[in-house]
Amino acid sequence: MDYTELDAASNRGVDEVQALLEQAVYKPVQGRFKVFMIDEVHMLTNTAFNAMLKTLEEPPDYLKFVLATTDPQKVPVTVLSRCLQFNLRPMAPETIREHLSQVLGHEAVASESQALRLLARAARGSMRDALSLTDQAIAFGAGALSEATVRTMLGSVGRSYVFRLIEALALGDGRTVVETVDTLRLNGLSAASTLEEMATVLQRVAVLQTLGSAPTGDDSDTEAQDTARLGALIPADEIQLLYSICLHGRGDLGLAPDEYAALTMVLLRLLAFKPLVPQREHVVGASGAPLVEKKTLNSAAAPTSIHAQRPATAAVVSVAVPRPVQPWEDHPVEPAEAMYSGSGAVPPGHILPVRAAPDWDPAIEVEEGEGLAPPARRTAPVDHRVVGVPVRQQTESRADANAAAQATPVLIPTEEGDFWHATVQALSDAQAIGAMVRELALQSQLVAQDEGQWLLRVERESLNQSGNRDRLALALKEVGFDVALAVEVGRVTDSPGRRNASASAERQLAAEQLIYATPLVQNLMRDFGAKVVPGSIRPL
Repeated sequence: MDYTELDAASNRGVDEVQALLEQAVYKPVQGRFKVFMIDEVHMLTNTAFNAMLKTLEEPPDYLKFVLATTDPQKVPVTVLSRCLQFNLRPMAPETIREHLSQVLGHEAVASESQALRLLARAARGSMRDALSLTDQAIAFGAGALSEATVRTMLGSVGRSYVFRLIEALALGDGRTVVETVDTLRLNGLSAASTLEEMATVLQRVAVLQTLGSAPTGDDSDTEAQDTARLGALIPADEIQLLYSICLHGRGDLGLAPDEYAALTMVLLRLLAFKPLVPQREHVVGASGAPLVEKKTLNSAAAPTSIHAQRPATAAVVSVAVPRPVQPWEDHPVEPAEAMYSGSGAVPPGHILPVRAAPDWDPAIEVEEGEGLAPPARRTAPVDHRVVGVPVRQQTESRADANAAAQATPVLIPTEEGDFWHATVQALSDAQAIGAMVRELALQSQLVAQDEGQWLLRVERESLNQSGNRDRLALALKEVGFDVALAVEVGRVTDSPGRRNASASAERQLAAEQLIYATPLVQNLMRDFGAKVVPGSIRPL
């Protein structure tokens, strides 16, 4: 009697709200309060919200409103300001599992711990969904909850398949990956669930590698051991790559005609992007000293890897491989020698430090594919100096060069220009001029100062308006210059606007020089061919 619920999704008009509010005058019959529950309140119309505002502002002491919504942004601010807002967050799987265990204990229903964990994960933080899934699982399992029946009902993939796939990916075993996908197809297991379970396991492996201990919520000791084994087998960067591709691969399943074919392609994509780790094999001579080093690429260890095997015969190419790079030593150079070979664009006239070259090991033999002719072995002594060469810059077209030249204003300072720039700057700072009057002052050049009259020159006829001249003369009179202004149209070489543009260009050039002179930027441009994005440098 004291509880009234209104579904705003189907009763969203002002008449339904008024019918509800008419019951507010009656006090509760049994309890201390009368409760009005409005579900999906954001579906109400504006008139319905307005009809409810007065009661929300001054409700009776015995009346409580509960406004439930999944989209509070659609509720008017006038309503939100009169409410206490409580955000109901998703529940943790451990909390759901404990509650399900208590309920099933009271109901005397036999259950396995792993089955409850599966139901808690499938509920995704909703206790109501967890109870509904539990009812379905009890009916599906003939009164009992076992892991096998719950997994079959949910269509989830067993962790054994997931660990097998991740381990095969770590070892580059493409055959095992394809065979496991075929097994999933025969058992009717979901491809999307496979990627989801893989992402969950990879996330726990990443946490294990970061914390050094097992993440919270591992399903069992066996899975914890498998997680630790994968953490020791796969590098951290490769874990991040696998996790990212698994997340993005779920969106590809709906685009393919066969979701298992799409799953196979996602897993093969993981193999295709598997990083190759360089390794070195030392060749020891008769005296026990290392003679040469062979630099090879670490392909998959398993014989069934999808990576192509090297040919049986390979040519040996002699190249020079530097030792570990030592800290660079900057040396001052003359401007004529300050030249550097790189793909990054460096402004002309910039000085880049010439850096000491590292020592070179003897010739190192590198295995290459058959058919490559080895270059001649170098016997001449190596010059350890770095020879300066000009920096390569991207050539500009003639149209771009002309446009840049036209965009740069020509500035020829004059004594009258110094006085006029200071005067206009003072008027602008005091906000004595604005809009077109300020534009006239900024774009004009003070040509002559006669007694009682000043002559200004502008390039645009649109600025030469009598109203602008009169307002500018009035602003000058207020600061102590009682003169008449005459304006002519002609070429301007010294105006406050051009002075401001020139000062801004100088600050921009100084900022760019500072960025390009930074050792980190120079190293990136030299080693990786980096380029500074045009327009991304702004002076502070």
